[in-house]
Amino acid sequence: MPGTRKLGRPTAHRMSMLRTLVTQLLDGGRIETTYTRARETAALAEKMITLGKKDTLAARRRAAAFITKESAVTKLFKDIAPKYAGREGGYTRVTRVGARRGDAAEMAVLELV
Repeated sequence: MPGTRKLGRPTAHRMSMLRTLVTQLLDGGRIETTYTRARETAALAEKMITLGKKDTLAARRRAAAFITKESAVTKLFKDIAPKYAGREGGYTRVTRVGARRGDAAEMAVLELV
């Protein structure tokens, strides 16, 4: 269930961070972050792609309320969602890449499949 990890941040900061990560993922197709953030971001990104597959005005407004850039919303509905039309889920992949050099946090790459 997305949203159950607190990630050491207050709710508003956590949701802002996750919204930004989802926007960057949809805009660029791939991001590198910590493993726990990647897991949370993947769950929210999958929900956004599922909204994109519906392609209704209500779905577009719900996605626009969460994603921070209008260009990412347009890309979601025009390019990303049609690519996954025949797929029932599993739109993202989380790959562990090792420890971060400063604090040894476990890093991961989150990408669209």
